[in-house]
Amino acid sequence: MSEQNSIPKMDSRPPEARITDESIAAAKEMVGTILRPEGPFIQDVTVDTIRTYCNGIGDLNPLYRDAEYGRRSRYASIIAHPTLPMAYGYIGRTRWGFSGVHGFLAGNDWEFFQAWRPGQRMNCIERVVGVEEKTSKLSGRMVLQYTEALWLNQDDELMARTLGWCTRHERRASRESGKHTGVKTHSYTVEEMEKIDEMVLNEPNRIRGTKVRYWQDVKEGEEIDSIVRGPLTAMDLKGFNVGVGRGLTHGLVLQNAKRHPGHYFRNPEAGGGIEYTGIGHLRASQAGTVGVPSAYDYGPGRVSWLTTLVSNWMGDSAFLKRLRGELRRFNIVGDTMWLKGKVAKKYVKDGYALVDLEIWAENQRGELTAPGLATVMLPSKDLTHKPVVDGSKLDLELPIVR
Repeated sequence: MSEQNSIPKMDSRPPEARITDESIAAAKEMVGTILRPEGPFIQDVTVDTIRTYCNGIGDLNPLYRDAEYGRRSRYASIIAHPTLPMAYGYIGRTRWGFSGVHGFLAGNDWEFFQAWRPGQRMNCIERVVGVEEKTSKLSGRMVLQYTEALWLNQDDELMARTLGWCTRHERRASRESGKHTGVKTHSYTVEEMEKIDEMVLNEPNRIRGTKVRYWQDVKEGEEIDSIVRGPLTAMDLKGFNVGVGRGLTHGLVLQNAKRHPGHYFRNPEAGGGIEYTGIGHLRASQAGTVGVPSAYDYGPGRVSWLTTLVSNWMGDSAFLKRLRGELRRFNIVGDTMWLKGKVAKKYVKDGYALVDLEIWAENQRGELTAPGLATVMLPSKDLTHKPVVDGSKLDLELPIVR
C-alpha cells in the first residue's frame, strides 16, 4: 500500500488521553472559531427526509408526516419536525479539541424562527462560544464545551439558533470510577409492559392537531399529556441513525479514519475492522470502556422526544419558540423514558400570547434523566394579541453560555 493510501496505525481500543491545563488552554483559544460542517448528512428538506427523520425519532404527528394533511393546515404544506437540523449535524458534539478524551453530548437550547418546508436547503454556521472546567462524579476532572449554530435556508433566512454543549471525560477515569456499577438492564413485569404499550399505541389519539389550543384555556400548573419512549432497543438506535442520515460505511469510514485517526480504532470484536470511538452507543462492551453500563441512546434523539412532547400538546395553530433539553443521566438499552411536563407560566410579551412549560424525562427507576423547558406561542381569543404566524418577530434574548 502506498504511503498516500495508508491508514495511520490504530490501537485495538480508543485512545485514553488526559485532560491537562495545556489542552484546556488550547480549547479556550478556539473561542470564536468557525467550525467546518460536521456533515452535512441531510441538507435538502423534502417530504421523504422529513418523514424519515420522524421515523427515526418515533414522531407520529401528521403535520410532519402526511403531505395531504399538511396542505390543509395553516402552513398549506407539510413541515419538518423542529429539530430536523440535527440530521444535518449534531450541534455541540465533541469534534474539536481534547484529542483522545471521550465526549458526551450534554444538551441543546433551541430558538426557532420559522418552520422548515419541502424545497428548502439547510445550511449552518457554527462557532465555538465557551469552555468551562468542572468536576464530575463520573470522571473527576471534566470540561464543558459550548458551540452556537445559526441555521439558514438557501435564501440566507435565519430559521433557528442552537446552543449546544458537551462534556469531556477521561476514559480511564470514567471506567474506574464505578459510578454506574450495579445498573442493569431492567426486567419489566407484565403489567408494566402493558402500561407502556398502551401509552405508545394511544399516542396518536392525544396529538392536539387541528383542535386549536387557545391561550385563554391554558392554566398555570396544569399537566400536559405525557408520552413514552422505550424500552430502548438496538432497533431504536439503528432507526435513529437512519433517520439522521448517519450511515457511513466501508471506504467512507477509512477515508475519515485517515483524516481523523484519533476518532477511530481497530476493534477486535469486528475482526480488527475500524470503528468510530462513539460505537459505545451500539456496543455494550465499548460503552463499558467509558463507564457506561450498556449501549445507550443518542442525545439529539432524546431532545427530539422532548420536542415531540410539546408539539403534540400545542397543536398545529401554535408555534414552538424555544426548547431546551439537558441530558443528565444515561438512557441505556432496556430503559424507558416517560416524558412529562406542566404549564409553568402564561404571559404576554411584545403582543404575543406565550406559555412557558417545564418539561422533563424520567426513567422506569424514577430517575430524572433530561430536565428542560419550552416556550410556546399560542393563538389568543383577545384580538389585541398578535396572531401566530412564525417566531421571527419575538426575541427571547437567550444568553449564549450559562
